[in-house]
Formats: sequence, C-alpha cells, structure tokens
Amino acid sequence: MKREDEARFQKLGVTSALDLALVVPHSYENLSLEETLQIGVAQLVDATVTSVVRTPNSIKIILYSHNFSHTLEAVFFKPKPYMMHQFIVGERYYLYGVINCSGGHCTMSQPKKVTNVGEIVPKYKTALRNDTMIRFMQKHLTSENLASEGLKEEIIEKILAVHFPEEKMPIMSKIGFFPEYIQTFKYLELYNNMRQLAKKRRYFQSREKLTSEYETWQKTLPFELTAKQVETLEDIRKDLSKDVATKRMIVGDVGCGKTMVMLASVIMTRPHRAVLMAPTTLLANQLYEEALKFLPEIKTVLVTNKTAKINLSEYDFIIGTHALLYRELPEITLVMIDEQHRFGTAQRNLLDKLVSQGEKRAHFLQFSATPIPRTQAMIQTAHIDVSLITTTPFIKDITSKVIHKEDFSDLLEHIQKEIAQDHQVLLVYPLVEESEAFAYQSISEARGFWEKKFTNVYVTHGKDKDKEKVLLDFRENGDILIATTVVEVGISLPRLSTVVIVGAERLGLSTLHQLRGRVSRTGLKGYCYLFTYQKKSERLEQFCKTQSGFDIAELDLKFRKSGDLLKGIHQSGSEYKWIDLSEDMEIVQEVKRDLGI
Repeated sequence: MKREDEARFQKLGVTSALDLALVVPHSYENLSLEETLQIGVAQLVDATVTSVVRTPNSIKIILYSHNFSHTLEAVFFKPKPYMMHQFIVGERYYLYGVINCSGGHCTMSQPKKVTNVGEIVPKYKTALRNDTMIRFMQKHLTSENLASEGLKEEIIEKILAVHFPEEKMPIMSKIGFFPEYIQTFKYLELYNNMRQLAKKRRYFQSREKLTSEYETWQKTLPFELTAKQVETLEDIRKDLSKDVATKRMIVGDVGCGKTMVMLASVIMTRPHRAVLMAPTTLLANQLYEEALKFLPEIKTVLVTNKTAKINLSEYDFIIGTHALLYRELPEITLVMIDEQHRFGTAQRNLLDKLVSQGEKRAHFLQFSATPIPRTQAMIQTAHIDVSLITTTPFIKDITSKVIHKEDFSDLLEHIQKEIAQDHQVLLVYPLVEESEAFAYQSISEARGFWEKKFTNVYVTHGKDKDKEKVLLDFRENGDILIATTVVEVGISLPRLSTVVIVGAERLGLSTLHQLRGRVSRTGLKGYCYLFTYQKKSERLEQFCKTQSGFDIAELDLKFRKSGDLLKGIHQSGSEYKWIDLSEDMEIVQEVKRDLGI
C-alpha cells in the first residue's frame, strides 16, 4: 500500500475495508436533472446566462432554466477573483444549489458549477476533502476487498449501493436512511466487532484434561441445584475435558448460586488443585466458610495480606484476595476469579501467568454478579465462552416502591416493625459529606437523626478503612446500617429485610438492583424503598415492577441508550453507532451464524 494511502487510513481511523464501509455518507447531492422545481431543496439547473451584474462583493446572474422553464437569479457573495469571469452571457451551464421562491421570484444562493451531471454524489464528514474521500472509497471499497473479509454477497451489494449510488436509487429520505440500509449497517457493525473479538481470542493447551464428575458430591447437598446451575456445570464439564484451556465467564444475578458452581468446579478438578481469587477479604472469608461447609474432604486454605507465609502446595483449594499475586503458587489446574470486573485486566493476566507452564495454561473461570443484557452476552461469545445463570434457587419476595417526603412517617413505622422482628435495615445515602450542590442529605448530616431515634446504628462508606469490621459487627449486632453504595457487593447479611436508597434517581438501574439484592437473601420478606424528590420517574417505576437482573440490564439499556457496554466486561470494543442491544438479538444471531461462532 502506498504511504499516502496508509496516512489516509490513519487519518480516518480505519484499518480495514469493513471499517471503511462503516464511514457512512451523511447526505447525497443528486445531480440528475429533474423537471419539477422543489422550493428549499438543492437541485440541478440546466440554464443559459441572460445577464451578469458584478459588484466588488457579489456577482448576480440572471439565468433561464431549461429544465424548469423558469427564470432564476443566482447570487455569489464575496466571490473569489477567478469567479468574476466564469460566467458569460449566452453560455449554457449546469448549476447546483438550493432554490427559494417568493412571489414568483426564484433565487439560488452560492450555487456551484457542475460537470458530472446525472451522478448522485455521497457527502462525507471526515478529515479528508470530499472529492479525495470519494476517490479513496473507489480505490479501496471494492466488492473483492469486502468479499475477502468474509461478507456475504447481499450485504456487499447494499454497502456498495450506499457508497456508490446509482441514479434514482432510493437510499435516504429527508429523515435518514431507509430501514433496509440501517439493517445493513447494524449487521456490518456487529460483524466487524465480533470478528475483531474473535481474532483477539487465543487458544492454549490446557495443563490437564479433567474428567471427574460432580454428581456424587451433588447428592450430599442439603438442597437441589437449579436447572440453570446444572446447565452451567455441564458447560464447564465439557470445557474442562478438552485439551484446550477453558476461558469461560459465568454471569449470574445476586443470590443465583454462583458459589455452588465454584465448589462443584473444584470437585471436577480433583485430584488436581484449584485457586479462587476474590476482590475483598470479606468475600474471600465468606467463600472460605462455604468451602469448609460443603467441601469437608478437600484441604482448603485462605490467603489474605494477614496470612503468614505457608507452603501452599499442601492444599487442594486455595482461596484468597489479590494477596495471591504476591505468593509463590504451586501447580494450579483451575483458576477462578469472583467479581472479575473488580480486578484490572493486568491483575487477571498476572494470576494467569503465575499458574502457567510454558505454553500450557490453567483452565480459567470468571464470575460476575452484574447481569448483562442477553444480546451482549451473545456478542461476548466471540471472545470468551459465556454462561448465564438467569434463575435463583428460590424466588425472592421483595416489594419495591418509590417514596417521597410525605411517606417518611410510614417509613419510620415500617423500620420500627422490622427491627422489632430482629430484622435489619440498610439506609444508602449518596454522599458522605455535606454538599451545597446537592439536594439530598449526606451521611454526616443524617446520622444524628437515626442515632437519636434508634440504638445499634452502624455507619460506613467507601473511604472507611474499618468498613469490613463495621460490616461484620453490624451483621452480628446491628439494627440499622447507614452506608454509601459500598455495600453494593460484599458481605451476606441474612437478617437484612429492608433497604432504603436516598436519591435513587441518581443511580443506574443495575446498581439499584445490586443494592436491592442485599435483602431477602435467606427467604425473608424483603422491602426496597426508592426515596426521591422527583414527582414522577418512569425509570424508577419500571424498576419496581422488574425483578430479574437480566431484565433490569435490558431496561437500563432502553433508558440509557448509550455507553461502552463491552468495557465493563473486557475493557475492549467501542460504543455502537447503529446496534441497539435491547432490540437487535436477531441480527446478533445472524452474525454469529455467518461467522460460525
């Protein structure tokens, strides 16, 4: 490729014919001759000059339009010197511009001379001049180049029609592209994105092919696993039995039973070793307690910053925080990461490297308690295998309600009743300190009221160094916990029945759902109150009617309609211009089929 072309690709920010095809024209110049004059619309005029009046600041030309059988006046303001002698009386020219008429007098302001009559010229908003851009497109956006990217013929035809339109071809109306072309852009955008994701995927040989089963262990459990848990375990069983190292993400709602999937995966790893990294000491502790309870025959150890240096090769299951990254790890066959989005890509990769052996890799499972739209999960399968756990072991009975100032006395009464039943209440405030720019009270302003009204009130927030200790003390002894969204993920609070979220309209629906997920963890009747000064909020009302985290994620999409959805999962990809993840599931399925993913 010529250096000049390379520079242009760089200037446009594109690297392939697919990227180039997505640089779509914003409008078209229709240079075909028409016989019906349209006021306020740019049109081509076939005209003879009848007179020319030149002044220092303008050129006024009287024309007779042959295609409209009408006299027009064309005006050029602040003409360039070369324009002064461009128009000769009696000569015939083609001019293109917007025509406006008033009282039968029609004018064209700043028209341009045209030689390529009959063409439809695409107009691009890019760093290149339009004529340069068109020539660049003609050179690089060819049927052969698009076919070499694996695109099917029908899509190639539509793309070429958009960039090299034929006369009278209906591509765009006054309000934008016709639906069939928008579908083409959606397909192309997804095809390009998923193909890039698939290219990033790397396959490594696994350290071990694992063939142990989990059913015998499953029978020892005091409860049944859900169909979705079993479905996910079957996905993992297939993965582990291959000689290619697994890379799977398991996405589930709060309380969907991901811990049991982790423990069953450890069983399937026997007689080899597994490691599990969690983002906080609290979570690591909870997982360790669950492992001791349900995996009594497996030698398990907990590693945090406070754990003394010990020989980890004596253990079959190692659970820890990021402290694991600074220990000498024995040979590991399965790596699991809980709340994977709370670790940086570098941290996840470091753990992967620590347990690698040359070109061989450990099997790798990532877990996330933030449900994502199902369409997004399907896109992610180009880069990583994905399992969704969309059900919970028991249906949570949580009443959600939007409340206002006038409901405060009823709220106080409810809180008193819940505390009397030995239940706990969580109050989530938006700020720690007072702020003049903020209508709602902060923790520091509100705590006095609650501490005066109730006993056993605990307070914590994100910058609190003792937050883990406060949460543990509250779990055992507290009635009311005042906090920021720090409790969105973390400690299990079995007696928590009520959450009150102050300034709820400020939070994303997914965050509200995570906070709501703190209550009713053990089957208690739960309550979620959204306190707002907004008189009406369709978004919050819809949230109150929706229970499933996956439905919430889709609801969030409908209200947000933006944002880099891939970033939260893999720190990759870019914002979609054409695809609507809340509506375009069918196109995702079509692209997956065509890419063979």
